Amino acid sequence: MRIAVNARVLQKGRMEGVARYIYEVTRRMVANHPEHEFIFLFDRPFDPEFVFADNVTALEIGVPARLPILFKLWFEYSVHRALKKYKADVFFSGDAYLSLRSNIPSVMVSHDLAYIHYPDHLPGHHLRYYKKFFPLFHKRANHIIAVSEATKADIIEQFGISASKISIGHNASPKGFAPVVKSTKIEIRNQYSEGYPYFFYLGSLHPRKNIVKLIEAFSSYKATHNTEHHLVIVGRPAWNFHQIQKAYNFSPFKHEIHMYHDVKDEAKEMLASAIALIYISTFEGFGIPILEAFSSGVPVITSNTSSMPEVAGDAAIVIDPNDTNEIVGAMHSIVSDESRREQLISKGFKRTNDFDWDRTAEIVYNCLMKVAKV
Repeated sequence: MRIAVNARVLQKGRMEGVARYIYEVTRRMVANHPEHEFIFLFDRPFDPEFVFADNVTALEIGVPARLPILFKLWFEYSVHRALKKYKADVFFSGDAYLSLRSNIPSVMVSHDLAYIHYPDHLPGHHLRYYKKFFPLFHKRANHIIAVSEATKADIIEQFGISASKISIGHNASPKGFAPVVKSTKIEIRNQYSEGYPYFFYLGSLHPRKNIVKLIEAFSSYKATHNTEHHLVIVGRPAWNFHQIQKAYNFSPFKHEIHMYHDVKDEAKEMLASAIALIYISTFEGFGIPILEAFSSGVPVITSNTSSMPEVAGDAAIVIDPNDTNEIVGAMHSIVSDESRREQLISKGFKRTNDFDWDRTAEIVYNCLMKVAKV
């Protein structure tokens, strides 16, 4: 069987949420099913590390698809032609985009419908594209993989799609996240937080991630508690980053807030050296950093919205992401209550067992086999 894969977001050095999902799932399917040929479709020159085995044929087709007009050109013309030319039996798209012109059986992964709930968090041309095409993609797919029960429920409510057409395929923690020894924590703190213990955020710097509220809450915490703790923020600046920069500039404690945009592998040790991860996004389809913190032996403060309580279970402090007092209270609890900290760490390690890339890869593979017409 020939399984075509939308691989356009697989880019070395930029393996965030959606790209990580596609990478982890396809790498396992390729290894576990050498009897099939996988055709990886890239929209630009690709790194050889993404050609996982001899049963992968990697193709660069069409134009780089990074803007709405190019999305349409790439999926409706380049991908459509490639699926026909290479006689694909089924198409797997892990980023929720499809070719509407193609009649090849398709399975897509839906990560979230944030554009519906937070339309003001997107540039206008992207929003218009999503509003027009994402409902069509979801209806066109022969089967949908939702990354959480929250996302599945949202798809059903927003698009009226039958629950029987949607399976759950969770994210899991990427490799390499683990606790570090005390000497490493001291070294990391000396390098990134002037030697002080710190709260940590890891993820893209986007309005939906609620970084402005995080900075405000940290400043309030510093103003009302006698504490030496700093705040370290790691992530790639995204749309409307100037709002975050403004909040930082206006904070009376900005000298204790450290932002880093390009630390690559150091981010894992930075997370493992933190006193807690603060991940208080207003909306998430899943929330991988929660699991990364659990794997690293770090307590988590996260939001009570969308999928985050589902991922956290009872292993995190769950708060209203719009309530500064709740955030401050959770920070104080982490710092002042060592017993609670240790309890959260223990529960976090156990919670990671509920999420497994091998299990997700098999779910995706079974869905592909189910819809393929061979």
